[in-house]
Amino acid sequence: MPDRAPQKDIPLITTTDALARFCDGLTGERYITVDTEFLRETTYYPKLCLIQIAGSADASLIDPLAKGLNLAPFFALMADTRVLKVFHAARQDVEILINMNDAVPTPIFDTQIAAMVCGFGDQVGYEAIVRKLAGAQIDKSSQFTDWSRRPLTHKQLAYALSDVTHLRTVYEKLMAQIERESRSDWLEGELEDLANPASYRVDPEQSWRRIKARIQNKKQQAALMAVAAWRERQAQEKDVPRGRILKDDAVGEIAIQVPQTRDALLQLRLLPRGSADSVIGKGILEAVAQGLARDPATIPSPKGRGDEMSSSQEAAAEILKLALKIVSERDGIAPKLIASSADIDAIAIDDNANVPALQGWRRDIFGDVALDLKHGRAAITMDKGRVQIVKR
Repeated sequence: MPDRAPQKDIPLITTTDALARFCDGLTGERYITVDTEFLRETTYYPKLCLIQIAGSADASLIDPLAKGLNLAPFFALMADTRVLKVFHAARQDVEILINMNDAVPTPIFDTQIAAMVCGFGDQVGYEAIVRKLAGAQIDKSSQFTDWSRRPLTHKQLAYALSDVTHLRTVYEKLMAQIERESRSDWLEGELEDLANPASYRVDPEQSWRRIKARIQNKKQQAALMAVAAWRERQAQEKDVPRGRILKDDAVGEIAIQVPQTRDALLQLRLLPRGSADSVIGKGILEAVAQGLARDPATIPSPKGRGDEMSSSQEAAAEILKLALKIVSERDGIAPKLIASSADIDAIAIDDNANVPALQGWRRDIFGDVALDLKHGRAAITMDKGRVQIVKR
């Protein structure tokens, strides 16, 4: 239902000429804030529905679905190295822009990563960081609306514009804290990964890693790898969600049962009815056959087998997880940014593990401490009700 109260007009760009004028006006800015609205429920690749941009004074919305609109001026602005592009939780936005223009906005800054560096927790949401740093409350009721429908309501437009206007304050306050606490080096490596186009490419041959299945041997592992890669390619070619081809649990069941005939497919409980006699069934059987034909030397050991930790290593990992919590609270930085669970396990097993937690600034604040604890050169103690790590 349209709003009936008098409302301030919200700028919405629908022509190429207007877009060019707006982008030209931003070329002298030190930084701009950027966000997008998109849909991906029915497609493999996200569908761009709206672009939000704000400079130091001007802010506007761009309608990429407007008939005849050419986004070339926008992509030129994204490539302008003189202007910093500030996003919050940038990966999905950047993924869309790469799919459309094959380039990452440069240079780029992510306030979610900066917030982690400043101790606001793992993957802090935009609403929470705006409330803490800008003192503003965002009406999220439009967040999950259908952004592809036209016309967009005033409420939708107002919500979308607030995503970039409040982001200016968030960026400036985070940068002030980072500079005050000399944490620019901590942030730099994370932003480098964000700006790397390779980190957005989906390799079908690696898609099996996201599927949880109780794989027990290399035969099942080979089937898992082949069927998952086949499903990923099918989803990409048809531009549909992976689950439209096969659900994850169906891929896992196929890997465990390793069906090689139509009759074997018919016995699978999680395979949709009729699939065995369709192109889906044919594709599954071909993928399984290809997996079984692989050189066993090229098939990694199934997850959780052949690399079990000893009881002492498991105990060390638990101690290091506590140490990570202590260090992150002490230094005001999100634990996830310092070390992952995989990093912790790797350090518990190997002093020279090739993990980020044993490199650069992470080693300075945590890696060396972790090794000292592992070898008894440090201990976790209580002092006046506070947990701390002390040298022995």
